[in-house]
Amino acid sequence: MWLILLAGLLQCASTYDVDLKKLEGLAKARVELYFPDTLAHVKAFVTQDIPLYHNLVMKHIPGADPELVLLNHYFEELDRIALSDLTRSEINELLGKLGFYKKAQPEDEVPEEFRFSPAKSSPFREDLDHHLY
Repeated sequence: MWLILLAGLLQCASTYDVDLKKLEGLAKARVELYFPDTLAHVKAFVTQDIPLYHNLVMKHIPGADPELVLLNHYFEELDRIALSDLTRSEINELLGKLGFYKKAQPEDEVPEEFRFSPAKSSPFREDLDHHLY
């Protein structure tokens, strides 16, 4: 009984709490890691899941612990999330909470309404609209 309770508490402690105020302007992300030291679940996420996400890329950094780096439109860092303690499904769930669009197949087109996901729109959209009229 205690073992089940402890496992449940550890599961809750390992998930990332999304602070939406801190992430205002979230537009892109990258996963930074060094493959030889990466855990198997993170490797599976990088090789199988990242190609499905729009505005998410992988950056190989020698010696880096696996992290999700959240960026705004200007590639300014908003936050870093350690991925070592998250399972593959937790990483995917987190990206869903953050608003990243996930395609069914890597070659699928991104629908126009998700073009700027996870951002709600482009910071440049107003400028483009003014030039059209």
